[in-house]
Amino acid sequence: MEHMERNQGMKGVPVAFLLKSLLFSYILTGLLLALLAFLLYRFGLGERVVSIAIIGIYVAATFFAGFVAGKRMESRRFFWGLLMGGAYFLVLAVVSAVAGKGDIQVGSSFFTTLALCAGGGMLGGMLS
Repeated sequence: MEHMERNQGMKGVPVAFLLKSLLFSYILTGLLLALLAFLLYRFGLGERVVSIAIIGIYVAATFFAGFVAGKRMESRRFFWGLLMGGAYFLVLAVVSAVAGKGDIQVGSSFFTTLALCAGGGMLGGMLS
């Protein structure tokens, strides 16, 4: 398996490992969103609390992906964390566009979410 990872991508970049890290960050996102849904059902959380929790979930998931990528890559960890945060956002944007039948609006919340995802991943990479 490691031999296969070494041969994929650019000069020893373990592409399969990075994709697995991204997948696990989405699994973490799903688990945290399920917990949030339960809390919303159980306690009737307000819209503001839910919005803040969703932002926190994005940051936590990208932090996790950036941290794991930074641990593995050992050099330029901030870059790999930033890359993971950007990739997380890209997948999120594509899935949102497909689910919304292509009606994605590029506004301030779009760029705020991009900044939060990229920043969370970069912070995870820097602290790894």
